[in-house]
Amino acid sequence: MSNDSSVTLAFVCVQNAGRSQMSTAFAERERERRGLEDSVEIITGGTHPADSVHDEVVTVMQDHDLDLSDRTPREVSTEELESCDVVATMGCSTLELDAEDVDVRDWALEDPDGQNLDQVRAIRDDIEQRVKSLFDEVDTNGSQ
Repeated sequence: MSNDSSVTLAFVCVQNAGRSQMSTAFAERERERRGLEDSVEIITGGTHPADSVHDEVVTVMQDHDLDLSDRTPREVSTEELESCDVVATMGCSTLELDAEDVDVRDWALEDPDGQNLDQVRAIRDDIEQRVKSLFDEVDTNGSQ
């Protein structure tokens, strides 16, 4: 990615307490690993945020040395999302973006809330691969 291009990625779901939080944590790690801190901005949020990140999500992310226990779900605005290059929704979004320049992708992931840890780990692993693939695109093509 050239130094003069930047990209903004958003990871969004309804509660911002599971899938989008896992996606954000993996994206932050991937951004750091690839040295893209100055060229990739990451936004996360939900349309109806929960009070806290789901316990089972915090637990399975610890397997990857990612601590989500101090994260707080937040509401994301349409304006924020319309300023993004890529918005990944998790399969539960009620978003209706009217921005032609935003690449909206629905990852259609199962909700980890209330699932057993093995199911949540499978969702986590799927998310990790999707985030890596997204960064492969961004890192190769520059700004989307």
